[in-house]
Amino acid sequence: MDGMTQEQMLDKMCNYAKKLKTMKRILMMFLFATLAVGCGHSQNKSTAKNSAQEEISSNISTVGIEKFTEIIRQKDVLLIDVRTPKEYGEGHIYGAENIDVNASDFAERIKKIEGKVAVYCRSGKRSMKAAEQLAAQGCTVYNLRGGMLAWSKDWWTVEKQ
Repeated sequence: MDGMTQEQMLDKMCNYAKKLKTMKRILMMFLFATLAVGCGHSQNKSTAKNSAQEEISSNISTVGIEKFTEIIRQKDVLLIDVRTPKEYGEGHIYGAENIDVNASDFAERIKKIEGKVAVYCRSGKRSMKAAEQLAAQGCTVYNLRGGMLAWSKDWWTVEKQ
């Protein structure tokens, strides 16, 4: 103990503990500040991305069969089946145009489409992909919730080729 009394040793240990506590506080404040700045920066990037995404999403409505039926009866709505030609031939909604969303020329084929568009596929996933592309070019898009699976399940008629 190098000639220190017990009381001196306790004082030294208390001072050391206070310094450690202060260092711990400084370190915690530094970590908090770093996280706050880092999160704020990435939030700004994601906010810009999210607002673009929201703009596209605001042009897309996923609707049930009854509402979809009302929409496709309107004269100013283009109805598109985005499944493969084979699937389309096996049965599609009357009046639908077939534009395969996974075809290499999909973007080219939809380039001149504008206004209101109703889209569907087998289950709703591919049509949402198509809906996002159509909405990005300014269309108002209605996506059939559940796709042809829901349409057929509820006994709605289909046209076959």
